[in-house]
Amino acid sequence: MDQLKHKTYDSEFCGNLPIHLINVIQSYGALAVLEKNTLNIIQVSINIDTVMHLSADHVVNKPFSMFLGAGQLELFNEKASARSKDKTPFLLSIKGREYWVLLHETADYHLLEINFHQDGTGSNSFVDVYQSLKGAIAAIEKCETIQDAAVITARELKKASGFDKVMIYRFDENWNGNVLAEEREPDMESYLNFTFPASDIPKPARDLYYKNSYRFIPDCNYKPVKLYPVINPQTQAFIDLSDCNIRGVSAVHIEYLKNMKVTASMSTRILSDDKLWGLIACHHKTPKPMSFKICVIFELLSGIISSKINALTRNEKLILNNRLKDVYSAIVEHIFRTRDLSGPVLSDSPEILKLFSAGGAVIAHRGEKISIGNTPPPQHIEDLLLWLNAKRITSTYTTNSLAREFDGAQQYRASGSGLLAIPINSENSEFILIFRPEVIQVTDWGGDPEQRIVFEDDMKTYHPRFSFKLWREQISGVSLPWKDEELEVAAQLQSFIQDHFRSNTNNK
Repeated sequence: MDQLKHKTYDSEFCGNLPIHLINVIQSYGALAVLEKNTLNIIQVSINIDTVMHLSADHVVNKPFSMFLGAGQLELFNEKASARSKDKTPFLLSIKGREYWVLLHETADYHLLEINFHQDGTGSNSFVDVYQSLKGAIAAIEKCETIQDAAVITARELKKASGFDKVMIYRFDENWNGNVLAEEREPDMESYLNFTFPASDIPKPARDLYYKNSYRFIPDCNYKPVKLYPVINPQTQAFIDLSDCNIRGVSAVHIEYLKNMKVTASMSTRILSDDKLWGLIACHHKTPKPMSFKICVIFELLSGIISSKINALTRNEKLILNNRLKDVYSAIVEHIFRTRDLSGPVLSDSPEILKLFSAGGAVIAHRGEKISIGNTPPPQHIEDLLLWLNAKRITSTYTTNSLAREFDGAQQYRASGSGLLAIPINSENSEFILIFRPEVIQVTDWGGDPEQRIVFEDDMKTYHPRFSFKLWREQISGVSLPWKDEELEVAAQLQSFIQDHFRSNTNNK
């Protein structure tokens, strides 16, 4: 398929699904909602009898303390008073049995998640985890590229967790996700280098990763567990389960996993500068209960790779900024010395092309048009200047697909798919025009992105796509994107040139 540009596949429909108000939980744990001041139980999951040996209707309105072992109320109060944003599981004895629990605080109540799985609760669990991570931590720290860090993380996490497949998934500017690295069993389908549309992980789901570092589904064939009472008595509404790891899973996501032939999944966030950079996505063919030990591995590796990606990204930006600064300084020095704007373009080593990694440039200044490198023909430059003038461009203007915005650019996509226009005096059509050539881009999608959601005839019932086979899209008419650092330098250059020539005019 040949298209002019990428579409944004984070559809408005997917972005409005209220997944935090699903009002059921997964069956690998139980939930108790406690009134904040009295610690009376006001709402529970109907499987609470597994823990408290009483049915939900006999548990509600009882004091939570009557189900706790000796000293456990003090432990609970200590954890509740800490009010830490770090949701660290702790052991709590309920009706004579120890459970790993998670505690979340809201303005009106506490949410207590009770995990039925008890593996990994021994005193040496953290030591075991650390031993399994030592090699991975050292290897990741030595990585010099994000790609290397992704490959090592996928390999080491698969080894430690036992999942059938582990992928490192990076979001692009439109929230489509690309699989950078993958470790898998031979019978698992490979998605390496595939791109998945943003609607696969819509905005509400992405937002929840800021509240929960991971999303775990040990068995997508689970029977959803309802809450009793259905309506929270304090809020008179469905309870907000955003903070809960055992929050139920939407039917469309369950179907999505089944279409992938996946039964268990675990996704862990990767943050960079406090923004969602990507995910560690793990799949398993059969049900996979998760121990506390394995959860710790996921959270630790998530933090480690997030820190490493931050460091590598900052280093890349530092190198780029230093290069830009050196070239920018050379241009400014030349203009100061010669009072000539065209010199940096016309010299044997055109600095302005190096500054912006460009293929060609045109300076329209004082009635002249001077070009260097691979640029559109002169008659097209005239049309482009008229178009820019009509747009009343006063600050830098950029696009990596000029033909998408200006019909006349279709004829010179090879030399001018990308444009950075720096106004000198836009009222007189004086600009520096920086061009980047067309770069044919190929995206290997995991299934046809146009079929990301399939509606039935009633236009109410919908399904995720059924196939994740390679679907190749070729995008023409685009250049390499302009980096933020380049745009910052362009703005500085515009300001300097305008001030410089304004000052010279005033001094005459």
